Amino acid sequence: MMDKVPSIFNNLRPLTIGFDDVFDHFESLLDDDYRVTSSRINYPPYDIRKVGDNKFNIEAALAGFNKNDIEVLTKDNTLTIKTKKEKTLHNNKNGDSEVLHKGISKRYFERSFTIADDVKVLGAELKDGLLKVSLERLVPEEKKEKVIVIK
Repeated sequence: MMDKVPSIFNNLRPLTIGFDDVFDHFESLLDDDYRVTSSRINYPPYDIRKVGDNKFNIEAALAGFNKNDIEVLTKDNTLTIKTKKEKTLHNNKNGDSEVLHKGISKRYFERSFTIADDVKVLGAELKDGLLKVSLERLVPEEKKEKVIVIK
């Protein structure tokens, strides 16, 4: 089994034994455009860290972007991180220079996370190519653990 290109079937392969030929056949039916699109699903790479009992950070690797290129939005139960405008990211001129080879990825993306009703976004910070979005789970007093005094 060779994983040449990310595929929708890669997640199923570990759960199935002896079906590699079937998955290889289905993958061969997919066109190259679909494969390129599906590889964008994993961009940008991110980590979710628990930094306290009720605090979390989502850290997204955004090398080459500045804070003016990025938007962090919340609506209902969705947190979205995306670039503002696709056309400004593909500009091949930068002042007096022109890009002859484009090897640094600075593409349009939109990544969404579902957050619970009781999770609040505290803020976002972009530092050294890493976007950190801070979240806190607000636990009402009546749902917090209480120590019962034994008499």
